[in-house]
Amino acid sequence: MKSGIKDSFLLSSTYQAYKRLMNSIRLMPHFIIIGAQKCGTTSLYEYLQQHSLVAPATTKEIHFFDINFSQGISWYRMHFPSVLYKYRNKQTFGQNIITGEASPYYIFHPLTPKRISKIIPQVKLIVLLRNPVDRAYSHYQHVVRVGGETLSFEEAIQKERERISGEEEKILRNENYYSFNHQTYSYLSRGIYVDQLKVWSGFFPKEQFLIIKFEDLSTDTSAVFKQVLKFLNLPESKPKNYLKYNCGCYPEMAPTTRKYLNDYFKPYNEELYEYLGKNFGW
Repeated sequence: MKSGIKDSFLLSSTYQAYKRLMNSIRLMPHFIIIGAQKCGTTSLYEYLQQHSLVAPATTKEIHFFDINFSQGISWYRMHFPSVLYKYRNKQTFGQNIITGEASPYYIFHPLTPKRISKIIPQVKLIVLLRNPVDRAYSHYQHVVRVGGETLSFEEAIQKERERISGEEEKILRNENYYSFNHQTYSYLSRGIYVDQLKVWSGFFPKEQFLIIKFEDLSTDTSAVFKQVLKFLNLPESKPKNYLKYNCGCYPEMAPTTRKYLNDYFKPYNEELYEYLGKNFGW
């Protein structure tokens, strides 16, 4: 082996060994906000980041358990603080820090609950749910803003079944398959919360879930945040502010469309209320 190639190989091997060592002393998440999309996940994560005992991930949405699973667990660990950071923080505050992430596609991706249950089975799961009619419209407006949608809202929801048909089956057959349509055009499907929660409950006990109504987070933010801190066994603390993050401004939905969607979601919402033992009033 030539000297230059040998040196490069040794450097690469040393770096990989160092990376594996550093990853092995990194924390894994204590909590994950698994969704749903456009239900206040960004706001809640921002509030949690301001707590002295919460060390955030390098980015809110890591998307490891849905889109980036092929990157491997070492790649995932790189996004979280080290054990040394945890030790230093305990010396300062007298309590252990926790860390977590928020990837709102998790709740809808068919492979995510099984993956998380195998790797971090004790993780606490936070779920935010919003009136599915409003969620669908906000989701649509977001896709329009980022340039991923050219159809009207009414056209998009009528074509949804055609657009995402067979995509979940492809994901289940090939764990490395990524479906843009499944993630992007699932305006109505993502609002059938009861089906998604039933899947997750097959992998985690109910004690590991905290389910929050988005409308409560919006109107009584302080009380809901206290509930979150209690769930995470964190002392009470207030963020600097309760700003609403990642909001969009767009025209109101047509009344006829809202009525159509209210009727569409009614049986699913009623099933959700019965399943949770709580009526969200949607």
